[in-house]
Amino acid sequence: MAGKSSCEDCIYYNYNEEYEYCECEINLDEDELMGFLSNSHYICPHFRFGNEYSVVKKQMYG
Repeated sequence: MAGKSSCEDCIYYNYNEEYEYCECEINLDEDELMGFLSNSHYICPHFRFGNEYSVVKKQMYG
């Protein structure tokens, strides 16, 4: 399971070149966003482990 600190390992957490920072590409609903912001042990239901190979593949073909 993923916790808040695992965002960096998630396939949906990517660098935004326009704004020059990393962000989650999943649009959280209000309840999910409030849970994420208010709970340091929040378990994201959208977390998918990503590795450098899957990220590069996504950038090339995505």
